[in-house]
Amino acid sequence: MSADTDPPYEICNSEAPPRILFLCDHASNRIPLELNTLGLSEDDLSSHIASDIGAGALTRALAKAFEAPALLGIWSRLLVDLNRGADDPTAAMKLSDGRIVPGNARLTHDGLMERVARYHAPYHAAIAEILDAAMAKGGVPIIVSMHSFTPVWRGWARPWHVGILWDRDYRLACALLKRFEHESDLTIGDNEPYDGELENDTLYRHGTMNGLPHVLIEIRQDLIADEAGVAAMAKRLESVLRDAFVAMGPLRIEYSRPLVRAAEITGGSSMDEKRRTELEAAAFRRLVAHLRSRTDVQNIDLMNLAGFCRNCLGDWYREAAAQKGITLDKDAAREIVYGMPPAEWKKRYQKEAAPDALAAFAKNDKTHS
Repeated sequence: MSADTDPPYEICNSEAPPRILFLCDHASNRIPLELNTLGLSEDDLSSHIASDIGAGALTRALAKAFEAPALLGIWSRLLVDLNRGADDPTAAMKLSDGRIVPGNARLTHDGLMERVARYHAPYHAAIAEILDAAMAKGGVPIIVSMHSFTPVWRGWARPWHVGILWDRDYRLACALLKRFEHESDLTIGDNEPYDGELENDTLYRHGTMNGLPHVLIEIRQDLIADEAGVAAMAKRLESVLRDAFVAMGPLRIEYSRPLVRAAEITGGSSMDEKRRTELEAAAFRRLVAHLRSRTDVQNIDLMNLAGFCRNCLGDWYREAAAQKGITLDKDAAREIVYGMPPAEWKKRYQKEAAPDALAAFAKNDKTHS
């Protein structure tokens, strides 16, 4: 298999609207011909260390069922792991499940960066292009990443059939976990058999940092090891996912972590997550203070120009509080933004909207109260 003639990823249903984007980072066990199988045997490359068995076929089946695009890696995770940051020391494993990977054993940093440029970066650029195009049109695409795991790990039989992995954006994960409660014959792992918190992995990069709803679904490999298993699981997952998408409610951009990585805003100097959060909170307070001082700016004008208003900020504050287990009613949350009860602000400062402003507001695609 030549790295010079084949693209670094496979795309299915490229013309389909990306309301949902399916991903499969570890869909293939192939190694470019010039790398001579990385010194591994056929048995090694047929095992779980080289790919997520069954995940690629399941991803294609789900993309077909939902008439949605899908992106799949076409090279083995042993070449370079697409579900790792480019600077992650496990991006090219030298030892995997007790087996030495000879072609990686003496891989230099420059050699790894060459692989990243040829195989890793184009895959992630393609994902970003699809998502950016969807968001530019006002869409909020859902990202579903498919993986698979071994039934037995180091002699221990794993009890789960399906794992739902997530970091801090719980929207889709919780909806799926709740829906899976009706599948009584399945044991579902909540951040099992792995933890979904992995900075700079695929979903962190494209889901978390874009504020898009996302989830990683792990399927036990013996359940999808053949065509019949894939077809059965695809049918079952289709039903579960459709119900979960509805249960999530309106789609919106929601940031669950600081908006940028420290190195990107400090030139590599020290800034931990606590300090980033404090800075973002300070910026929010300044925005609120500015809006309180500009009572001449009407909510309808904000909505028409920017797609949000004081009420939106209050509602976002309320939703953030709910994620932390703090209950605020709508008016109490909005009062934090207005600096007074919303009804009082309306009496003092709200003006009758001009006909052209009302017409523009009516044309906007919005969820607003």
